[in-house]
Amino acid sequence: MRAARGILALAAAGATVAYGADREPLQEMVVTTSRIATPQIDVPASVTRIDTQTLTLLGATHYSEAANRVAGVYVQRGSGQESLVAIRSPVLTGAGACGAFLAAEDGFAIRPIGSCNVNDLFEVNTEQAAAIEILRGPGPALYGASAVHGIVNVLTPAARSLPRFGAALEGGPYDYRRAKLTAGMTRGDHAFGAYGSYTHDGGFRADSGLDEGKLNLLYDDDDVAGGTLRLRAAGTVLNQETAGYIRGYEAYRDRSLTRTNADPEAFRDAWSARGSAVWSRAACEDCSDDLRMIVRRSQMRFLQHFLLGKPLEENAQTSVMGSASLRRPLGPRWTFGAGLDLEWSRSSLQEAQDGPTTDGTPAANAIRPAGRHYDYRVGGRTAGAYATLGLRPATHWSVNGALRVERTRYDYDNRMLAGNTDEHGVPCPGSGCLYSRPADRDDDFDNVAPKFDVSYSPSPRQRLYASWSRGFRPPEQTELYRLQRQQDIADLDSERLQGGEIGWRAGAGAFDWSLAAFALDKRNVILRDSAGFNVNGGRTTHRGIEYELHWRPSVHWRASVTGSVARHRYAFSAAVEGGETIRDGNDVDTAPRNVHALRIGWSPLATLDAELEVLDVGRYWLDASNQHEYAGHTLLNLRAGWSPSPAWRLTLRALNLADAAYADRADFAFGEYRYFPGRGRAAFIELAYVAP
Repeated sequence: MRAARGILALAAAGATVAYGADREPLQEMVVTTSRIATPQIDVPASVTRIDTQTLTLLGATHYSEAANRVAGVYVQRGSGQESLVAIRSPVLTGAGACGAFLAAEDGFAIRPIGSCNVNDLFEVNTEQAAAIEILRGPGPALYGASAVHGIVNVLTPAARSLPRFGAALEGGPYDYRRAKLTAGMTRGDHAFGAYGSYTHDGGFRADSGLDEGKLNLLYDDDDVAGGTLRLRAAGTVLNQETAGYIRGYEAYRDRSLTRTNADPEAFRDAWSARGSAVWSRAACEDCSDDLRMIVRRSQMRFLQHFLLGKPLEENAQTSVMGSASLRRPLGPRWTFGAGLDLEWSRSSLQEAQDGPTTDGTPAANAIRPAGRHYDYRVGGRTAGAYATLGLRPATHWSVNGALRVERTRYDYDNRMLAGNTDEHGVPCPGSGCLYSRPADRDDDFDNVAPKFDVSYSPSPRQRLYASWSRGFRPPEQTELYRLQRQQDIADLDSERLQGGEIGWRAGAGAFDWSLAAFALDKRNVILRDSAGFNVNGGRTTHRGIEYELHWRPSVHWRASVTGSVARHRYAFSAAVEGGETIRDGNDVDTAPRNVHALRIGWSPLATLDAELEVLDVGRYWLDASNQHEYAGHTLLNLRAGWSPSPAWRLTLRALNLADAAYADRADFAFGEYRYFPGRGRAAFIELAYVAP
C-alpha cells in the first residue's frame, strides 16, 4: 500500500496525468453551475463532468465507481445499492447526512426538501446517463437547500442523440445479470426516446441479492414559442436483500466471514417516479429564459436491522416543484439574473415492530415496545428567490455576486399519542419508552445564502479564481419529529456551511490541470447528545487541496491522476449518544485525509480502448475520540472495450484485480469494530449492439 501511495504521489508531483479517450477537459461544457452550457474553463468553481464515453467504459454496477473518479469525492458502497457520501466532507451518516448533498437529475432535486434518504441516488439511472456532473462545495444560488457540501447532477441525454435501437447484455459473478435497452426516433423538430435497464445480482454475501429496474422516457421539441421543450419521465424499482456488518478487528480479512450475513431477514423495497418539463430559450448571446416543473413520488419499506427489535419503516413522499428564471445583459459589461422556486410536498413515515424486543439487555429491551413507534405526516412548503449580478471590469477579469433567500415550512401531524409511551399509552419502565412523539406543530426555517467570486483569465486556456459562498439545509423531518426518550420538542436551526476556495484551471500542450484549495466552516451541526436529544451543538472545519491532472502524450496513450489531501475536524467538545466523547481538534470519524487515483489509458486502435485504474483510500479514524482506526486500502481495476464493427462492442471489466481484502465501510461502535466487507476479484463481460 505504501508503494502504491508513493507511485501516486510521484505521479502527482510530475504531473503525469491520465484521462479518457478523446476528452479535452478545457473544451467541455458543464451545466450544473448555471443551467446554461458553459465552457468548463470559464466556471469559477470546482465542477467535474464524467462524460458518456467514460460512463460507457465504466459500466458501473454501483454509482460509486463513477463518483470516485472525481477529486474530493469519496462514496462508500453499502450493501446492495446503498451508499454513504463524502464531498469535501467526512463520510456522513445519520438522518441529516443526505441533506448535506444535493442529488439531482437534470438540475432537479430528486427528493423534496426535508425528505431525502441517504441512499436516494439509487433512484436515478446513472448507468445510462449522458453525463454526471459533480460540484464540490456549497452550490450556486439557483439551488438553495441541501447544496451544502456539493451536488451530484445526473444528466439525461438529448432524445435525438439516442440510436434507433440499442441493446446490451452483461454477466458477472454471483449470478450477476444486466440487460439494457435504448431506442430513439426523430421527426423534424420532434425527438422521442426511451432507455432502461434490468439488473439481477445474487450478491457475494449470503442473502444479499437484488433486483432493480429503471426506465426513462424522453421528448424534445426544438421549436416551442421560440425555445426548446424537454419532457422527461423516470421510474425505478428496487427489491433488495440487505447484509449487515461483520464484526471483529479486521474481520474483512477473513474470506469466509465476509460471505456471511448476520441479518438474513433484512430487506429494502423502494420505487420512485418523476415527470418533468423544461422550456428554455436564448433570445440573445447573454440572454436566457427558463421555466421548469417536476412532479415526484417515492416510497420505501425497509427493515431497520441495525436497531434492537428490528422495526419496519415505511415512508413516502409526493411533491411538486416549479421555477422560473431569466438572465439579461445590462450594457456591455454587466449581466443580471433572477429566479423564483416554489415547492410543495406531502411526506409520511411509520415505524412499527412486530413483536417484543429480545436481542438486547433486559433494560434495553424493556424500553423498545412492540407496535407502532412513529406514525406522522408532514406537509412541506418552500419558497426561494435569488438574484445574480456579473461584471466584466476588464478584458481578462470577471466578478460575480449572488444572493438567495429561502423559507421552508413544515406542518407536522402526529397520528399517534404524543409522548414516549407505547402506542396504547402504556409507559415503559424507568424514564419511559425510547421512542418519543411530539405533538402537532409547525416549524419555519429562513435562510440567506450569499455567493461571490472573482476570476482572472490571462489566456483562453487558463483561469484563476477565488470564491466565497454559503450553503444551508433545514433540519430533516426525521431530526425534528422522530425523537427519543423525554424530548418532546426539537428546537433546531438550519445547518450552515460557509467558506472560501481558490483555484487554478489551465492547459499547456498535452497537459491540462485543475487545482483548488478550500477552507470551510460548518455551524449548527445537528447531533444526538448524551441524553439522546437532537440538538444544534456541533461545529466542524474542513480544509483541503484537490487536484485533477491530465496528460495525453500521444494519440494512443493517456494518463490522469486525481485526488485530495484534506482534514475534517471537530471544532467543539461534547458527550454524545452511545457514550462517545467528541473533543475539539480531533478528526471527524470516517474522514480519510488522503484519497487518490491514478489511471493509465491505452487506445492502440480506433476500435480498442483500455484503462488501468489504481484507487487509494488512506487511513481514517473510526470514532470521534480518535482511538480506533482503519488502515485504508488500494484497489486495482482494469477495463477494456473492443468494437469489431460500428454496431458491436465487447467490454471486459475486472474489478479489484489484485483481490485485495478491504472494507467498503469501517466503523467502531458499541465497543466493537464493524465492517461492510469489499468484494474480492470480480470480472464482468458485456456485449452491446447499436443499430446502424
